[in-house]
Amino acid sequence: MQITYQNSTLLLEDLPLDVGYASEKVSLKNRSGETFVIGGQNGSTQLLISVPFIDNSLIAQLNELNTLFSLNALGGITKALVVANDKQELPALDEWLCGYDYDEAYGDYYGVRLSNKELAKSLFIISKDGAVFYHEILDDLDAPFSIDKALSKIVAANSCYTGKGCHG
Repeated sequence: MQITYQNSTLLLEDLPLDVGYASEKVSLKNRSGETFVIGGQNGSTQLLISVPFIDNSLIAQLNELNTLFSLNALGGITKALVVANDKQELPALDEWLCGYDYDEAYGDYYGVRLSNKELAKSLFIISKDGAVFYHEILDDLDAPFSIDKALSKIVAANSCYTGKGCHG
């Protein structure tokens, strides 16, 4: 997949993890150097966003998501922002886990590592059972995420899994 940023073209190093596949638990480090885990089955719906850089436009979108989650009574969702390394200053965002992909496990497993070793601008929704429910990988790093579509997918992912299996 080709990804553009201003006048440059970058490539994904691998194929992204596709919808329906099991997600993997990966460890990230926060601003304090403490490790935390995202992905995999943890009993909650997860919204995982990776970006190659953090700018005001991204922060505005993340704050918009927080507002929409609140307005739609979508609590109990794990929200994480992932960057490749500590060249980026992680923001302090309410209700968000923000971390560095220090061992490159996130970029490799989710297939979002770019040819310049940064992470693609991607959004993954992981259902309560740990499967990839939806993903959006932007082919233009300056483009915003489709917040309305992501919100509808989060609502669906949050309500579709009952924990009782197919005969419950």
